Amino acid sequence: MSETKRRAAKLPEAGQWPDRIAPWMLLAGAVLTTIGFLMAFFYAGPVNGAAVDGVELIGGQMVSSKLLLSQKIFYFHMPVAIVSFASLAFAGYYAIRFLMTKEQRFDTCSKIGMEIALLFVVCTMVTGEMWTRFEWGVWWTWEPRLTTYLILMLVVIAYFVLRSAIDEPERRATYAAVISVIALVDVPICYMVTRLIPSSIHPVVLREGGMSADMGMTVAVVMAGMCMVGFGLYRLRFRQVRLAQRVEAMKEQLED
Repeated sequence: MSETKRRAAKLPEAGQWPDRIAPWMLLAGAVLTTIGFLMAFFYAGPVNGAAVDGVELIGGQMVSSKLLLSQKIFYFHMPVAIVSFASLAFAGYYAIRFLMTKEQRFDTCSKIGMEIALLFVVCTMVTGEMWTRFEWGVWWTWEPRLTTYLILMLVVIAYFVLRSAIDEPERRATYAAVISVIALVDVPICYMVTRLIPSSIHPVVLREGGMSADMGMTVAVVMAGMCMVGFGLYRLRFRQVRLAQRVEAMKEQLED
């Protein structure tokens, strides 16, 4: 009996308490994001609350419906970018823990964090390209923030390419952890580049105080919703992977 308990203790856990609230967090995040979408179009005013009928000169800038659309994209672009950074930080943290301990659980946490990060990185690039097209009139420009974030996306993609190219589990996890740490190093560079390079045309919204109260409230609602969506997706995916690992471990024990 003691041997059975000892073996059972080595099995990956079947679930933890955050897994029970994950579906509710995902649902709450979807609701908040929807509310934020409606607030962006019906509550937050354009250009610090100014009303626009056709094309008007506001604050020395000609504002049209084209510019207004780019503002609406911003309410989703900024939150998904922040969540992508948070996911990469989470994945990098567990990658470092794996390199220190070689525990499979930390590799699993890091891998799932990178999966969630990839989702939000792609959403950031898509919304960013839409914003660039409406705001600057081009689909792409080698602006510092866009360039560094493109590099970050390529690093994240390289992470999954490497994982699929190496068969030996521990070596695969080790190399993947190193790439995850590299992605983590690129996060503060992406975030600070507009402050480090003043010539950058990418706006620094928080430092410049470019948001009115209604705009800030809309961003906060969408941000909360996106964070909940990210957390819910992570926990649901984590539970799925750990249950699969538990089944495999049980099969190995039965074969022994």
